[in-house]
Amino acid sequence: MKNPIYKANFICAEKSWIPATPYFKKSISLRDEVKKATLHISSLGVFVAKINGTRVGKDYMAPGWTNYNKRLQFFTYDVSNMLDKNSELTIGVGNGWYSSRGGFPDTKCGMYGTHPALIAALEILYKDGTSETVLTDESWQTAKSECLFSGIYDGEITDARITPEFKTNAHIFDFDKNVLTPMDGVPTREIETVAPRRVFTTPSGETLIDFGQEITGTLEFTLNAKGGERVEIKCAEVLDKDGNFYNANYRTARSEMVYTAKPGKQTYKAVYTFFGFRYIKLIDWPEEVVADNFRAIVMHSDMKRTGYFTSGHEKLNQLYSNIIWGQRDNYLDIPTDCPQRDERLGWTGDTQVFARAASINFDTEIFFRKWLRDMASEQFENGEMPHVIPDALRINSTRNSTAWCDAACIVPWEIYNAYGDRKLLREHFPMMKKWHGYVKSRAGKKCLWLGDNHFGDWLGMDAPAGSYTGSTDKDLIASAYYFLITTILAKTCRVLGYNAEGYDRLAERIRKAYRSKFIKRGKLTSDTQTAHVLTLHFGLVDDDAELKAKLGKRLVEIIEEFGDRLQTGFVGTPYLLDALTEIGRPDKAYTLLLQEKFPSWLFSVNMGATTIWEHWDSQREDGSFWSTDMNSFNHYAYGACAAWFYRTILGVRPTTPAYKTFEISPIPCEKLGFAKARIETRSGIIRSEWKYTNDGVRYSFAIPEGTTADVTIDGVTKSYTAGEYTVWGKRT
Repeated sequence: MKNPIYKANFICAEKSWIPATPYFKKSISLRDEVKKATLHISSLGVFVAKINGTRVGKDYMAPGWTNYNKRLQFFTYDVSNMLDKNSELTIGVGNGWYSSRGGFPDTKCGMYGTHPALIAALEILYKDGTSETVLTDESWQTAKSECLFSGIYDGEITDARITPEFKTNAHIFDFDKNVLTPMDGVPTREIETVAPRRVFTTPSGETLIDFGQEITGTLEFTLNAKGGERVEIKCAEVLDKDGNFYNANYRTARSEMVYTAKPGKQTYKAVYTFFGFRYIKLIDWPEEVVADNFRAIVMHSDMKRTGYFTSGHEKLNQLYSNIIWGQRDNYLDIPTDCPQRDERLGWTGDTQVFARAASINFDTEIFFRKWLRDMASEQFENGEMPHVIPDALRINSTRNSTAWCDAACIVPWEIYNAYGDRKLLREHFPMMKKWHGYVKSRAGKKCLWLGDNHFGDWLGMDAPAGSYTGSTDKDLIASAYYFLITTILAKTCRVLGYNAEGYDRLAERIRKAYRSKFIKRGKLTSDTQTAHVLTLHFGLVDDDAELKAKLGKRLVEIIEEFGDRLQTGFVGTPYLLDALTEIGRPDKAYTLLLQEKFPSWLFSVNMGATTIWEHWDSQREDGSFWSTDMNSFNHYAYGACAAWFYRTILGVRPTTPAYKTFEISPIPCEKLGFAKARIETRSGIIRSEWKYTNDGVRYSFAIPEGTTADVTIDGVTKSYTAGEYTVWGKRT
C-alpha cells in the first residue's frame, strides 16, 4: 500500500517573505480516542515539526541532502501520544540545502530552488476502527516566523519579539512527488554538549569563547535581556599568530548568529543550519559574559561507535582523537570534505580514501547505503560521475577525475568487506560497472588512462610552486586506479556469482601496459613517493619480486632524502604506511607516523589541532597560514591512517567479509610502550593488545563466538577459535 504522503500536496508560503522561514499550521480536532497516529513528512529545505509546541522526533537538518529533483527522503514519526482532542501541528521549513545559496561556487541564489516547501500526511487511526488522514493542501495556514533568515553557510538571523500571525493560506507548489522515498540513511541528531573551556579577551580586545574542541553542530545560549537588545556571534576554527579571532578561511561563509531578544530570561539555539567551530566571537552581547550561559551542541549522523584505539604515546592518541572528531564533524547526512567554509560538499575523493577507516571507527553501513544511492542517482548515462555527491557543482567539464570518481567502485567494495552485505554490493554493481566502462572507454586499446583532466595527488608536498597538485604524473595515477577498480570489479563478480574472467584478463593487460609506460629500466618514470606507493600497494608489480624489491627500496630512499618525512597528498597519503609495511619496512612506517617535523601527522598535533587539517601546513610554526583560499582545519582525508592503526599496529584484518574469519598479526613498536584496540564487527567484538614488559612483549586478544582467527606472533602463525588469550613474544 502506497504511503499517504503521495496523496498530499507540496505547499509553500508567500514568496515575498523570502528569506524568512515560513511556518505552516494545521488545526486538528479528534473525533474519538486515538489508537495510533503517524506523521509522514518531508520538505524542500529543512523542517522542524511541533505538535502543541512540542518538537516531533529528535532529527535535525531533515530530510537531509540529496539531489531533490531525483531523490527526496520522507521521515515517519509515531505521534500517537502527542495529540490532544484539539491540537495544532506547526511546521517550520528553513532554506536548508535546497534553497540556501550555493557556496562553492557561489550561486547567489538557491542551490536547487528559491524558496522552501512542505509536504506531509498525518494518519490517524481511532480505537473505534475508523481513520482519517490530514494532508498538506491550501487549507493549511502560514505565517512568517521569528527566523528572518537561515542558510547553510551563513547562519541564522532571528527576532524573538516576533509573534507569528497565521493570516494567509498556503499555496500549492508544483513539484514531482515521484521523487519521494522513505528515509534510508542515518538521521542527524544532537549527540553531546561541549562546555566552554575558557572565556577570554584577545590582544585586539575581542571577547572570545574557546570550547577546546572543534565541533560541527550548533550553539545554544541563555541570557536575560531587555526587548530589542541584540546578540551577534561569529564562528572560527583557530586563532591567528597573535592570538586574535580568525575566520578568513571560511571564505564567503558568514557563519553567524544574529539574535534580537525579547524581554526577560530566554534560551536560543540555531535549528535550521549548522556550524563548524571551536571559537566564537561575541560581537554584540547585552550582559556580562558567563561561560555557563553557552553550550556547543555536537551534531552528526547518529552512527554507532565501533572502533577504539589507544597507546602509550600521548601525541599519537591525540592524532587518533583528531581523526575520530574529523569523522564525526564531517559525517552529517553525507560525508563532507569540511563543515565550516562555503563548501561542505560530498567530495568523492575524500570519501573513498577514508572509507576503510570510517567503517572501523563507526558503523557506517546505513550511512553509506544512503550516500551510494545518492551517487547512483547522479551518475550519467555514459557512466561519468560528478566529483561531489550530491552534485551541487554541476560542472560538466570535470566529471571524470581518477581517485575521486573511482569512489563508485571503491566505496561499495569497502563497505561490503566491512559488513558482508551482498545486497548492497549487488544493488550498486550496475553503478560500478558503468563507471568502470567509462574509464575503459577513455583508456581504449592502450589499457592506460592518459591525457584527461585529473586532480592528481592533490595538495602533495612535492607540488611545483603555485600548484595545488603534487608532482606525480597524473596519467600514472589514473592508470594505477584503472588497474585497482578493474581488480575490484573482478572480485565483485566472484562474490555475486558473475563471470570475472574478462576483468581478470583486462587487469593483466593494464599491468603490462603500466609497466611498459611508467617503469623504465627498473625505475618509475615519476620518481615520487606517491608513484611508488600506488605502484606497490595496488599490486602492479606483485608478480615480479625483484622489481617490487627495487621499487620498495627506492620508496624508502625518497623518504630518507626528504629527512624521513612524507611528501604525499590526498592520493598517496592514505596508502603510504600500508605500502611500507607490505615491503617489509614497518619501521619506516612508524618513523613517518611518529615524525613531528613538518610535514607530518604529529606536526598539527603539536600545533594544537583537535581535528585533521586539509594542508600539512594549514598553519605554520610561526602562526602564519598557508592561505585563505583552501585551508580547512577540519578535513578528514589524511586521517585514513587510522585504518593502519587497527590493521597493522594491532594487526586486526578481515580475511572474509564482516570478520567472519580474520587475522591478528600485530607489529609492535617500543616507542609506543603499549597499544590496544577494540572493534565491534558484525561477527562480534574483537580485541587486540600488546605491551612491552621486562620479560618481553605480552600479547592479548579476544576472538568472538562463531569466528576463527590466524594469529601471528614473532613470525609464527597459529589458528584460534573463540576465546580470550595471552601470548608472550620477543622484544623487537
